[in-house]
Amino acid sequence: MAVVMLAVFAGGYLVLAGADIGMGMLLPVLGKSQDERRLVIAGIAPFFLGNEVWLVSTAGIVAGAFPGLEHDLLTGLFPLFVVLLTGWVVRDMGLWLRGRVDAAAWRSLCDGLIVAGSWALGLSWGGVLGSILFGGGMNAGSAVGMVLAALFAAHGAGLARWRLTGVLVERARRIPSSYPVTGVALVAVMVAAGARLSLSDAASTGTALSATAVLTAVMLPLLVASQALVWWTFRDRVVSPTYL
Repeated sequence: MAVVMLAVFAGGYLVLAGADIGMGMLLPVLGKSQDERRLVIAGIAPFFLGNEVWLVSTAGIVAGAFPGLEHDLLTGLFPLFVVLLTGWVVRDMGLWLRGRVDAAAWRSLCDGLIVAGSWALGLSWGGVLGSILFGGGMNAGSAVGMVLAALFAAHGAGLARWRLTGVLVERARRIPSSYPVTGVALVAVMVAAGARLSLSDAASTGTALSATAVLTAVMLPLLVASQALVWWTFRDRVVSPTYL
């Protein structure tokens, strides 16, 4: 059961957060001016924090149910996880701080942080998944990372087609993408990578494993319900900027 929960939460993160990561990667392509970029950011503003909950939950499952896996991944891919965490902080910092100062230079700086952080996330996740899939440590992961980062970008373009309007959505349509197709592709990569892991050898025993499985099973419907509510509330296309 813990393996199933790990797959569900990890897949949920890649599909949901992968799209806002991809839109951040494409920010300069979709938005040519600061006002246009603010509209692009408004496309992900209601969702990105909720999407990150899936990653936090995934990390909790790994720590509680598969501590051996946590040790192996951090030991073998530590530099990639440093880049990943740094990119996460930098991207979110750019999103939160962009609208706090009414100055063009400040907004340009924050736009740069969003793009750099998003690319760091896309490339590092691509590197992690590539390293697990093909072995060979970070060298193999780096070779595959660019391909998977492009998949994140295409996934973001698919979300942009749903969320944006006018010239912004026209720019998104120039990028070959389909949100359902890229979402399935990300899940397929995740499942293939998961099949390469020796989860049984890394699993906890007894109370820790059972407690983690039960807790995540209880959390899942609550998280899905809250995510569905957010998506329903903000289902319309973006026509004006938000607080970010």
